Amino acid sequence: MNNTHAFRLKPGQDLKKSIDSFVKEKKITAGWINTCVGSLAEYNIRFANQEKGYSDKGHFEIVSLVGTLSVNGSHIHLSISDSTGKTIGGHLLDGCKIYTTAEIVITESNELVFIREKDGSTPWEELQVKKKNDE
Repeated sequence: MNNTHAFRLKPGQDLKKSIDSFVKEKKITAGWINTCVGSLAEYNIRFANQEKGYSDKGHFEIVSLVGTLSVNGSHIHLSISDSTGKTIGGHLLDGCKIYTTAEIVITESNELVFIREKDGSTPWEELQVKKKNDE
């Protein structure tokens, strides 16, 4: 069985910190972002194969927000577009400030647990999916 959560972030709130806080508050062990519609006044994202994040201020539409969520570690990617339609995306970092709104819908599984650990396939801690009764 799955639970669905919907909430709205308001101007000035931090997108990543707010999602992390929501996941912790609801004790979500295996969740995913279904959709997000909104805008940012500031972004901070890490582009592919880069060590540091890049940031800018302005007005940006959130055109995509996807990711796996867990109190054991989340992994979220963001795509945004500027006033000309130029779109960029990457790994969501702290520092993405809401401009007008962010309407977020998250689904969580009551049967799964997401954890992050090294499995030898990459140098990083990657998603491991377990059944709740196998913990």
